[in-house]
Amino acid sequence: MAGPDTMNADIKTRNRKRIYELLFSNPSMTKPELAAQLSLSLPTVHANLTALLKDGLVRENGFRENTGGRKARDYSIVKDARLAVGLDITMHHVTAVAVNVAGEIIDMIRLRRNFEFTDLYMQRLGLLVDQLIVQAGIPRNRILGVGLGVPGLVTEDCRRIFYGKILDFEGASVEDFSKYIDFHCALFNDAKAAGFAEFWRQTELQDAFYIMLSSNVGGAVYKGGSISSGKNRCAGEIGHVKIDARGPRCYCGQYGCLDCYCAASVLASRYDGSLEAFFRDLNGGGAEAKLIWDVYLDHLAKAVSTIRLLFDCPIIIGGYVGQYLDSWLDDLRKRIKALDSFNTPLEDVRTCRFKKESIAAGGALYFINEFLESI
Repeated sequence: MAGPDTMNADIKTRNRKRIYELLFSNPSMTKPELAAQLSLSLPTVHANLTALLKDGLVRENGFRENTGGRKARDYSIVKDARLAVGLDITMHHVTAVAVNVAGEIIDMIRLRRNFEFTDLYMQRLGLLVDQLIVQAGIPRNRILGVGLGVPGLVTEDCRRIFYGKILDFEGASVEDFSKYIDFHCALFNDAKAAGFAEFWRQTELQDAFYIMLSSNVGGAVYKGGSISSGKNRCAGEIGHVKIDARGPRCYCGQYGCLDCYCAASVLASRYDGSLEAFFRDLNGGGAEAKLIWDVYLDHLAKAVSTIRLLFDCPIIIGGYVGQYLDSWLDDLRKRIKALDSFNTPLEDVRTCRFKKESIAAGGALYFINEFLESI
């Protein structure tokens, strides 16, 4: 049985966390507001705020306007008290982002660099992380870690890639990637990282399916408020649902996988690899872009229809292509409806809320989330 000292310490820790969480969810609050909403005494709020101020996690914003009584000091979280870096590593690009404790991307660098499993490439990753930190003006002692989003399946401890055919790096470890990075590092499947960013600290959904339409196609199963990778760590790999057994050969060795039809490269390949150029032509009425897009949406509708039958939950579409989908969502829903056997609500098919750099951000948010849980 826990003694009185242990119980008191647990209560103090719990109160500190509750106060920080409430401040996190509001632009600013006063001590009386915190005390009232949390049913805590003012001395308890004062003691915990003093500790949070000392740790640099909370700041004073001055006084609220006088409403007749004694002026109350205003408090808010310090968003840049801690930060994390995320990397999105693909065949031809690497993107680095810096994310603060509020989940905001404060700076980023995107480089065109072909992947090589070489010491020189790993040196360049280290230089990229250092460049981002300097560019963003971040004190190194505030960095919690570096999360690397990769197109492969990763072990549960985030330390090894056990399936990595896209970049041919099967068996690679986090130590291989972190040789020249002076921070704690972890590896994440790209789609799971993007899904984590999409669902991070949202309270609306408990179950959903995230589709990532990026350099490759992936997915994340969101079950009971967390990402579920399944027994063999491959749950949600929608990119390998077979659309046409006579279709093109996928990098996995099978034929006609969704990845062959809905990866971002399907759209960008005829526009010098620029997805932005494709959508600029499409939105401008380009005939070729419209033909490509019609076929693309038909294949995407088949995939979404299959997921809806299997999971019967909201479907969130994100990734590089997902950020452009808002103006085409009604068109996609019509195509899905034509395939629907049960007339289920189409409002459950949505576009992502995290529009930019979700893979890299998800890698960084792993460390942010770990820090917030520790407060």
